[in-house]
This record gives sequence, structure tokens and C-alpha cells, in this order.
Amino acid sequence: FFLGGGNLLRIHVGKLATRKKDWGYSAVTVGGFMFMLVIGLFKIGNPGGIAAAVDIEGSWFKVMFDHVINPLQSTMYSLLAFFVASASYRAFRAKNREATLLLIAAFIILLGRTPLGVMLTSWIPDWFSIAQIPNLAIWIMNSPNLAGQRAIMIGISLGVIATSLRLILGVERSYLGGDRE
Repeated sequence: FFLGGGNLLRIHVGKLATRKKDWGYSAVTVGGFMFMLVIGLFKIGNPGGIAAAVDIEGSWFKVMFDHVINPLQSTMYSLLAFFVASASYRAFRAKNREATLLLIAAFIILLGRTPLGVMLTSWIPDWFSIAQIPNLAIWIMNSPNLAGQRAIMIGISLGVIATSLRLILGVERSYLGGDRE
């Protein structure tokens, strides 16, 4: 909270103080941050008063969260999905078999994380549920992706062990202050 909120205020209050380009957006950001902070901390507009939960039905904080934050998050997810789809198309142009597999896997994962993926394959019977897009996305994340993650972690671990041995045995002296240039 303090790092994120402090950084947000530092950047946007600085823009407001110097009247940099698009400083009006910074004013809206700081105002919205302060408004949510005040109604969340002091529970203003909360039917249960200061002792009630922040997310109680009818509180200003809950109303703002449901009608401002949630739609903004949905919008950001939509923009992110569009950006990932367009960037993957440009990056993965199916020039060979591996690039085609990567593009298909990315598309399945993208569809599997959205309600559209469920709607497209909900007609598939349960006995063949592996062919449903959300289940395919889960399988891709749990099998081939996990194997790649483990390989990367093993490589990182071996690199850390090798570097540690070099330091312990004195082969690498620059870390300890030797060989300064």
C-alpha cells in the first residue's frame, strides 16, 4: 500500500506541480485515489458505520468498486487480450511448425481464460472433456508449460551453484573486491 500509493502520489503530484503535459489526467488520478482512500479508511457512506466491513452492501466503497474498478479492470483485460493477440500474430507468424504450434497454444490459452472459450466448446460431452478449450488451456499450462518452467529453474539453479562454487573456491575474485579496474 505505502510503496504503490506513495509512488503514485509522488509521480502524479510532481506532474501537477510542474504542469507537465496531460497534467489533467494526473489530477483525476490523485483525486480518485484520495476519494477511494478516504471512503475506504473512514468508511464514509457505510450503513454499518466505522465498525462495519468495508465491502458491506450499500457502502460507497462497494458501489465505487462494483461500478468503477470492476469495469475498468474488464476494459484493461480486453485491451490486454487484444494487444496479446495482435502482438502474437506479428511475432509468431507461422513460418515453421514450431511457430505454428506456439501460435495455436497461445490462442487456446487466450480463449481458455475467457467465457467465450467455455461457450464455444460447452456442447462437447463430459467423457471427452479434454477437447473443451478451458481444459486444453489448463493442460497446456500444466504439462508443456510446466516442463519448460522446470527446465528454466534447473538451469538457473545450476548457474547459481556454479557461481557460488566459483566464489567459495576463490576463482571469482571481482565479487570480493579483487581485480578492481
